[in-house]
Amino acid sequence: MIEQLTFFVSRQGLHSITTTVNETISRLFNKQNGLCTLFIQHTSASLLIQENYDDSARKDLEHWLNRLVPEHDPIYTHTLEGSDDMPAHIKASLTASSLSIPIINGKLALGTWQGIYLWEHRHAPSNRNVILHIGS
Repeated sequence: MIEQLTFFVSRQGLHSITTTVNETISRLFNKQNGLCTLFIQHTSASLLIQENYDDSARKDLEHWLNRLVPEHDPIYTHTLEGSDDMPAHIKASLTASSLSIPIINGKLALGTWQGIYLWEHRHAPSNRNVILHIGS
């Protein structure tokens, strides 16, 4: 079973997609156990499972990655779409383009404080496509 999900993101940073993924699984999947695979169809955004309770954990991750991969570095030659273009590609290569999460008793087997995030690495608002595949 495959579904394409489209998320509008207004800014760079971590955006929770857990609720949408859960709702889609509830709507489409009538079995009790399986595997949910998520794949993002972009090279300047990524997917992440991370703390969903304290916003400061997400902010710290965002700040740390921005410090690790700064914009305006003179070594970048791929700047056609702006100063955040090459840093976005580097950030996406350091993070994940897909996630696999077990489904147990009809629900994602996430831990108590885990959430699923789309990590937008560009500044401009954008629509991002995530393919959700459920297998048994």
